[in-house]
Amino acid sequence: METINYKKYYPTALVMYISFFIHGIGVSILGQYKQNFAGQWGAAKLADGSFDVGNVLIVIAALGLGRLITLPFAGPISDRFGRKTSALIGVLCYAVYFVGIVFSPNMYVAYAFAIMGGAANSFLDTGVIPACLEILVESSGLATIFTKLAVSLGQLLLPTMIGFVAANELSFKSIFFLMAALIIIDGILIAFMPVPPMNSNVKSGENAASQKMKFTPAAIALIAIGFTCTSTFQLWLNCNQEFGKLVGMADPSRIQSYYSTGTIIAVLLTAFLMKKKVQPLKFLVLYPAIAMTMLIIVYIVKTPFICLLGGFVIGFSAAGGGLQMATAAANGRFPANKGKITSIIMIASSLANYIILNIAGILTKNGGAEGPLHVILLNIGITFIGILLAVFVNSQYRKGKVKAS
Repeated sequence: METINYKKYYPTALVMYISFFIHGIGVSILGQYKQNFAGQWGAAKLADGSFDVGNVLIVIAALGLGRLITLPFAGPISDRFGRKTSALIGVLCYAVYFVGIVFSPNMYVAYAFAIMGGAANSFLDTGVIPACLEILVESSGLATIFTKLAVSLGQLLLPTMIGFVAANELSFKSIFFLMAALIIIDGILIAFMPVPPMNSNVKSGENAASQKMKFTPAAIALIAIGFTCTSTFQLWLNCNQEFGKLVGMADPSRIQSYYSTGTIIAVLLTAFLMKKKVQPLKFLVLYPAIAMTMLIIVYIVKTPFICLLGGFVIGFSAAGGGLQMATAAANGRFPANKGKITSIIMIASSLANYIILNIAGILTKNGGAEGPLHVILLNIGITFIGILLAVFVNSQYRKGKVKAS
């Protein structure tokens, strides 16, 4: 059997990770411009003169619906037609989303473009993640962690971009147009760069055994963790500004910077510890436990300082790579069906994005001044369930019933 030099594909992996950098901005930017879009889409004004952002949260939730609709066939397309094909479909969908959302005259048109943005996420997930797993064959956990690092770098840069746009009196739409141009350039690069043969690192015995995917209780728990860990960071990411205002923050957008910084530090620390052979599944228990503790403190103390600290700690613990580590562990269980199992994990993640953010939108609209507090309580409950699932997965690993990646 011919030995493949995977190092020659490292530039391809870098270019593919750039698409996740842009995705990090795409998945966060609506939450940073809720007031702008609420005004553009005709939302009612509240007593304090601000716009009701409940409908914007519902549009953000449509990103999850778009993923949910497309993931069932995005994975099989990736496995059948290639990782590059899936990634390029994602690039095209993202370009349409970035341009379409800013021209949407109302929430209904925006909802349709948000579904397109969710589809972009699906095809990037099922194209880029398996491709990078097949390039970085000796470090599957790191391969998925790097996708989170790329996303986090985009989210860290976003507040700076927002500040630059505001300081130069540019339209907030400028960032959307810039991201559309960058994703198109990245797509052109992906189209012409080489990728390794699919499943080139899968042993023939594994390939034959994987014709029928068998879902054990541990595998199902890993899929469920895709739901809970996504819920934890999405609820905070999209609802922290309202909570910041509630506790008296003059500039709640600062929370985003602390959140992104915490995420990047967690990703780098996790990558270092994984290089030192620390078991990746351990993080699936530790990080949600830290996040839940911080959420409880934020709920009880309610001060601007605690909000900023909460942004950092929750970014570190909730968005520090839990979804990616669950995906890597699931890929280790189904080595010849990476596209399909990635789809399934991301379907769970999409359900969280759609269902949980819709619930958050309802709580925000109907909860009055207490709405943000209800969202925090919801987050605490879901995170606790995630901890229980992770404890179960770790117990199954110790019994040899699940591969750690």
